[in-house]
Amino acid sequence: MRRLPPLGAIEAFVQVVRLGSIKAAAEELALSAPALSRRVQTLERFVGKPLFARRHQAMVPNEDGQRLMEQIAPLLDQLSDAVEAMTSGQEVLRLRLGVLPLYASQRLFPHMGLLRAAHPELHLDIDTAGHGIARLGEGLDAVIALGRDIDPSLYAKRLDRNKVYVIGAKRLLEGPNPLLRPEQMNGMTALLHREMPDAFTAWCQAAGLTEIKPKAIDFFDSGGLMLEAVAQGLGIAFMHASHFEHAHDPRLVRLFDIEVDSPYSHWFVCRPRALQQKSVKLFHDWLIRTLYPEAA
Repeated sequence: MRRLPPLGAIEAFVQVVRLGSIKAAAEELALSAPALSRRVQTLERFVGKPLFARRHQAMVPNEDGQRLMEQIAPLLDQLSDAVEAMTSGQEVLRLRLGVLPLYASQRLFPHMGLLRAAHPELHLDIDTAGHGIARLGEGLDAVIALGRDIDPSLYAKRLDRNKVYVIGAKRLLEGPNPLLRPEQMNGMTALLHREMPDAFTAWCQAAGLTEIKPKAIDFFDSGGLMLEAVAQGLGIAFMHASHFEHAHDPRLVRLFDIEVDSPYSHWFVCRPRALQQKSVKLFHDWLIRTLYPEAA
């Protein structure tokens, strides 16, 4: 049997790639920074080549490091799961899921009790850091992403189709000058989610209102904070109908009765081979069956 590098060196390498620095990885593994650096160097000596481009405080994997990470990280996660299952005395399936916070709070978590009842052995590690698709295989097994189209090299299941709503504070419809016509948006601040950067343009073009010029466009990486910003009068948001409808916030109103199809959808995304993992397959099938039977 071919000799393997020390498991501690592999673990150190994976954590440095995932966290981006020696200091952060050392804290995660309860090691000193010098001790963790030595473990990374041990792996580099074993493979006979450097695995990182060292940039000041950051550690960025080079081409060889990235290739090794893609192959070794899922195996290390599976090993961790196997040890956890053995020590707990029962089968434990762990899914590392990337999901946007607003989707998690509005759509996923209200049904998590059903998931636990159906599959008590399945446990989720929830990651809301964003850019989930880029991190598949590097800490994430699957992602529920918001996007136009998905890289065809990945497995992707479209979960929904939506409308773009213009969402404002209820008080905009009150007073002597209520906001009743789209032209009145000129000079106002538009709020957009970073995962839906073209929502404003798509809405204006579909509505035939390309002359509208906002005072500014502010970007958010949190849909929940966008809705709160709208409620506080900081701007008007171009978001999905589902975001508005599931918010149930009496401070918010839909502005203008104009139907505009969204270019964005929610997708379940993973690497094709990840769908063979029991945890990924169980969650995927439950998600479609419970929340999106029309997508089956």
